[in-house]
Amino acid sequence: MNIILLGPPGAGKGTQAQRLVVQRAMVQLSTGDMLRAAVKAGTPVGLKAKAVMDAGELVSDEIVSGIIGEALDQLPPETGVIFDGYPRTAAQAESLDALLAARGRHLDHVVELEVDEDALVDRITGRFTCASCGEGYHDRYKRPSVEGVCDRCGGTEFKRRPDDNEETVRTRMAEYRAKTAPILPIYEARGIVSRVDGMADIDGVSEAIESVLEHQV
Repeated sequence: MNIILLGPPGAGKGTQAQRLVVQRAMVQLSTGDMLRAAVKAGTPVGLKAKAVMDAGELVSDEIVSGIIGEALDQLPPETGVIFDGYPRTAAQAESLDALLAARGRHLDHVVELEVDEDALVDRITGRFTCASCGEGYHDRYKRPSVEGVCDRCGGTEFKRRPDDNEETVRTRMAEYRAKTAPILPIYEARGIVSRVDGMADIDGVSEAIESVLEHQV
């Protein structure tokens, strides 16, 4: 099974992708990670990408598609794939169709995690972690049992990500909408887009995604 998982930053896409990797033995193909790995490994496409990045230019659709192709070639044909961060344009969507077809694959589902922007801002801007063990907390929904003391390790220092602020979150949301707007109609026309409530609890989102994947299009 080959799927595209969509959702703005903070929607829980990474968490759900990792669950699918464990539960369904799927492979998550994240373009950013693959690009860095191909450059490090010095693959033919990686060398091309390195030259472009060293020149301070954006990596072309052709190079990104080449990296995806290299990754698919290394997987057994029966391995399911989750595409993360690709495609982002209509041209990339076309390239993905060609890449999959050349390898006897096709796209089964496009799953979008829908979120309420104001609620997502609240979710992200309120989160903080224990500086010692990384246990996650939230100003409103999950405070330490004893104020200022981590429940897990007893640490007393906490930290917040500098980009977990309202302005950054809303900018990311706007970028996400701009990037997905061109590709969603392509897949909606094929009837393979499903939307699940990304604001539900983690298990609820997982169950909704599982329900989508159980129905073959």
